[in-house]
Amino acid sequence: MTAALYDIPLKTIAGAPAALGQYAGKVLLVVNVASKCGLTPQYAGLEALYERYRDEGLVVLGFPANDFAGQEPGTNEEIQAFCRTNYSVEFPMFEKIAVTGEGQHPLYRALTSAKPGTVVPGDGFREQLKGYGITPNPEPGVLWNFEKFLVSRTGEVVGRFAPDTAPDDPRLIAAIEAELAKA
Repeated sequence: MTAALYDIPLKTIAGAPAALGQYAGKVLLVVNVASKCGLTPQYAGLEALYERYRDEGLVVLGFPANDFAGQEPGTNEEIQAFCRTNYSVEFPMFEKIAVTGEGQHPLYRALTSAKPGTVVPGDGFREQLKGYGITPNPEPGVLWNFEKFLVSRTGEVVGRFAPDTAPDDPRLIAAIEAELAKA
């Protein structure tokens, strides 16, 4: 799994070729993000996590996706400008991709296959979506924007957190710190 996850071709938000392999040896928090979502303020918390733990080896990686209620309609350039202007985002951002459905990016196919369910159940959030008349994706599909995948220093997917798990949630912090402690 490690080599496969690290070798999946990606593009930065600026269009340059990339792969997770460039972050080998780091703990990764992979998040599908959106600019017009009720959870968009999580950008601030994600940036705070990145700032707090970057020197210990954490890298937050943002993957914009327009898969949920059209909440990321912008171009890559617009998304990057929005993130920098509104949330001072400095963590790496990647081009807009599909995280669910037929066009699902291979990265998200690998992440959801490796960790089909969330560590912190998203049942409350799932019910909230239903209350808005939205039919949530069944597991292992990504539930909504801001779902978080934790990847170990060796490239193993070790955690998956529901979209409504805030970046400062003690369970997410504990999982990140546990992975950072492994040398």
